Amino acid sequence: MTASLPPAIPAADLAAHPVERAETIPSAWYTDARFAQADHDWIFTRTWQGIGHAAQVERPGSYFLAAIAGEPVIVVRGKDAVLRAFYNVCRHRGGPLALEDGCVNALQCRYHGWTYLLDGTLRGVPAMDRTELFDRKDFGLVPLRVETWEGLVFVNLAADAPPLAESVGGIAERIAPIRLGALTFARRVDYEVRCNWKVYVDNFLEGYHVPYVHPELAKLYDYTRYTTEVYDRYSLQHSPLTGDNLYSRDDGGEAFYYCIFPNFMLNILPGRLQTNLVLPVGHDRCRVIFQYFYDDVSGPGAAARIEEDLAYSDAVQQEDIGICERVQQGLASQAYDRGRFSVKYETGVHHFQELVRAAYREGMARRPSA
Repeated sequence: MTASLPPAIPAADLAAHPVERAETIPSAWYTDARFAQADHDWIFTRTWQGIGHAAQVERPGSYFLAAIAGEPVIVVRGKDAVLRAFYNVCRHRGGPLALEDGCVNALQCRYHGWTYLLDGTLRGVPAMDRTELFDRKDFGLVPLRVETWEGLVFVNLAADAPPLAESVGGIAERIAPIRLGALTFARRVDYEVRCNWKVYVDNFLEGYHVPYVHPELAKLYDYTRYTTEVYDRYSLQHSPLTGDNLYSRDDGGEAFYYCIFPNFMLNILPGRLQTNLVLPVGHDRCRVIFQYFYDDVSGPGAAARIEEDLAYSDAVQQEDIGICERVQQGLASQAYDRGRFSVKYETGVHHFQELVRAAYREGMARRPSA
């Protein structure tokens, strides 16, 4: 990120209000590059990011790469079976330790060959024998906090952030007997969307638009019983399924749509989990990474059901991309600055925006005074 942070934000824009009286966040928070920098500094560097799955790092030496707030990250399973995360940055001159996912006995910089053990200890340093006052112990890899929950891997850049449990507590109990950790990974699909990441999250957090944007999706669940619940660091939208679709079981089943602040979604249907990770690419662009998990990936008819689910999901996603990109254009119009919330359908959007406001308040408080 290269833009400067926004100037002092008016106190009225940062004030919290109940959904019945609240206004939406100002349009500049979606369209001004300075607020994209605020999101980077005050939100993404301080929150848990769901970047992968434990199945990617089952064997000792296996690792995968990711990026968090522009920082290169490597997650690796040690020979002691411990999962660790480091910046994917050599301590010599900043070279990468890896360029793609893989499995190794040690991590070796792709620039000058410095070699690290899987616990981050510096082991091999070619042609450094004449360098004075050099101690390998001072140049180990820089670690990051990493935790797993229900088979999902989360990393946090902030050393002082609360534990992951505070962001996901109660979810596993609520969806029981469904066990997300028992599902098997099947597919990853990435989408590039020409809108601010907050536009995409706002859109996920309400069913208000479903009858107008997703007529086929509206048939999936009982819209009259669609309910939103908000918790400390996440919100839940849920509804019984209609019983006449790909996902329904003998008892119909239920759809659970969780959004873990700031940018990680769990779309839970019987026999299936879809995760969405929304990554800012610029103030008016984002990348959405979809990962699909199923209770059956190899049984009779499983492949056909998965392909049908992927096609259905893609159709819904294309509808969301279309409306989100048009909303981004509308937010940039001089005709719009801020709006109001539907108490019935947009409590999840209000909850998310209040968490954004809280992060901005904390960020402003941490800024050094002029």
